[in-house]
Formats: sequence, C-alpha cells, structure tokens
Amino acid sequence: MALDLSTSIALIRDLVGFPTVSRDPNRDLLLYVERYLASHGVTSDILWAPGGEKGNLWATIGPANARGVILSGHSDVVPVDGQAWSSDPFTLREADGKLYGRGTADMKGFLGIVLAAVPEMLRRPLRAPVHIAISYDEELGCLGVRSLVERLAAMPLKPALCIVGEPTLMQVIIAHKGGRSYRVHLTGRPAHSSLAPHAVNAIEAGAELVLFLRDIARGWAAEGPFDGAFDVSHSTLSTGLIDGGTAINIVPEHCRVTFEFRHLASVDAEDVTRRIKAFATETLLPAMRAIAPEADIVFEPLYEYPGLDIAPEHPAVTFVKQLVGRNDHAKVAYGTEAGLFQGRAGVASVVCGPGSIGEAHKADEFLAISELEACQRMIARLLDRLEKGEPLTMDAPDT
Repeated sequence: MALDLSTSIALIRDLVGFPTVSRDPNRDLLLYVERYLASHGVTSDILWAPGGEKGNLWATIGPANARGVILSGHSDVVPVDGQAWSSDPFTLREADGKLYGRGTADMKGFLGIVLAAVPEMLRRPLRAPVHIAISYDEELGCLGVRSLVERLAAMPLKPALCIVGEPTLMQVIIAHKGGRSYRVHLTGRPAHSSLAPHAVNAIEAGAELVLFLRDIARGWAAEGPFDGAFDVSHSTLSTGLIDGGTAINIVPEHCRVTFEFRHLASVDAEDVTRRIKAFATETLLPAMRAIAPEADIVFEPLYEYPGLDIAPEHPAVTFVKQLVGRNDHAKVAYGTEAGLFQGRAGVASVVCGPGSIGEAHKADEFLAISELEACQRMIARLLDRLEKGEPLTMDAPDT
C-alpha cells in the first residue's frame, strides 16, 4: 500500500513551523509529536534534559518482545541568521517540485515522512516493531541523543537495526568520520611590551599549540591511515578560532584556541587527545611557569562523537539496500548519531534518508518531492518486511 504524500507534506509543514534552532528549546515540537502519536493510540516516552526545555522522544509500534528497527532523526536545525532566504524559513513553501524551509532536508523531512506512516504501521500485523526516535542538539555535536543511547545500551533486547535518516539522496551510508572539538584557554602573565622578557605571552604559547596541531594534520595527510572510500581519505585536524590580547603594547595574558579533528574509525581519538594535552602540559606549560608560576592551560571539551564503520556485507546493510532498491553504498566525512547508536548502544546502524546534504544549512534549503516519495517507498518496503519478522534473523553488529 502506498503511503499518502499529502499527509507527509502536511506533517513536514507543521514540523518546519517549530523554529527549533539548537540554541532554543524543542519542547513544543516534542509535545506536538506526542499529541499526534497519542491521537493514533501510540504512547511515547520523552526523556527530558535538565530544565525540561529539550528532550528525546521514543515510541514503539508493534510487539515489544521482538527485535525491530529504529527510524531516527534529530529535531534541531541550524540558525538562519545572516542568510538571504526567499521566504520565511520556518513556513514551508512548495514550488517547482520542492519543499523549501529550514530543516526540510536536515532533517524534518524524514521525520514527517515517518510520522505520516504511523497509521499504516498500526494497520499492519507487524511481527517486529518500528521504534521512532527524535533527538535534540545533534547540530551541536550529537550531544542530546546520549540519554537515549544510554537507555538503549541497557535494554536486554536491543533493536536489530537503526536507520538514521540524514539526507543521503537515499543512498546507504556505511561509514562516517568521528569528531572532537576543544577550546583551549591559555593564561600567561601580562606586562608592558617593553618588559616582554619578564612576561609570558599567551598568544605565542597558543601559536606553538596551533603549529603542533598542524603537524599532526600534516602527518595524517602524508602517512595515513587512509580510506579511499572517503572524499578526504585521511583524518583531518584544523584550528578554527584563535583570539586574545588587549592592546599592541601589552603582552597578552589570555589566549583561546579552538580546534577540531575528524578522524577515521581506525584512529584512536583518545590517543590523539592525550598527545595534544601532553604537548601542552609537558612542553608548553613548564616553560611558561618557569617565568610565571600562575600560568595555566585548560582544555574545554566542546563536542565528541564516534565514527561509524559497518561492513558492506553486514546483514543490516544488505537489508537497507533492499529497502531502497539500490546496491551501492558510500562513506561520508560529516558526522551523525549513527556512530553512537552502533558504537555505544550496540545497534547495527546505517545512514539513509531523503534529500541532499548539499542543501543542508543553506538559505532556501529544500527537499525534492521525488526524494520524499522515494523515502515513502523505503518505509513501505520496511513494513512489508517487518510483517515477516525478518530483522529477527539479523546478526549482531560489527565491533
């Protein structure tokens, strides 16, 4: 049975209407979804963050005593500040076979399609369940979903598969890089610039740290490890922000360096972090404190998410390829929540959803209706398979 296109569009319109930029709450959107599910007799569970303004939603349709499939998406979107939109970004606009609005591609389009399929999910005699997961603060480094991942990790009967519906043009993504970001606060000793030898220049110390980070990045580019399936075949590290100082004639007391690295799954992110911190505390800091005992270097973690790496021959990959009706797969440099679902909750995960990542985060972001229809076909095929209980036969995920 084909899923209803107009219902999907109506739900996407409603979801886009909630301006859930990551800096703002997603509470109203979650309560809307909770009411929608309840209107169909489906109970949902919201895991609220402290303060109750943000949360993750979890709902199950079908038998809870069988291994099923998670359809997962995040509710937050990136800001529209400074972007030149042709229309209100939080009012869905349909034109030329496309749906325009913030989050249509990334990724309220997928969530609207999933919610529109709920009546059909209930109509089917499913032998394995569909789990609907909606998270928050994905755009800040996959921060919000972790309480849900922890709950999944403790479940005695885990789902067999998680499909994270990020925009991939309905191609199955089997790997993405992991990521970490830190803001480093360096404190020296200020002085008039004529007395520079008696001071500790925090910016100069920060510059030495930046050069060390650059050397790590150059090492990865020259020596690997490499994975040619990625558009950038090696891990990367870059300094994105540096600031400090008060005036040209004052030796700066403070400096902040903000950097990130995106690593292949084979790279030990903890070891990389240890190397960087060791250089700061064992090389830079002793030299600073030899002049100014009060000098300090503090690392402030901003975000961290693991990479995803699932074998092309894994039953979960084969299963989703059959759902989308194509046999190719790819690896991507951007991060998603799939690495957390697989690596920390132990649920085999792939990324596959409607729309193009090239349209995400831009002004006049859009989702082509043809992509919407392709995703609906995937979900319809999924329900066909769940009636047969097929995910019950899937092997455990790779480690």
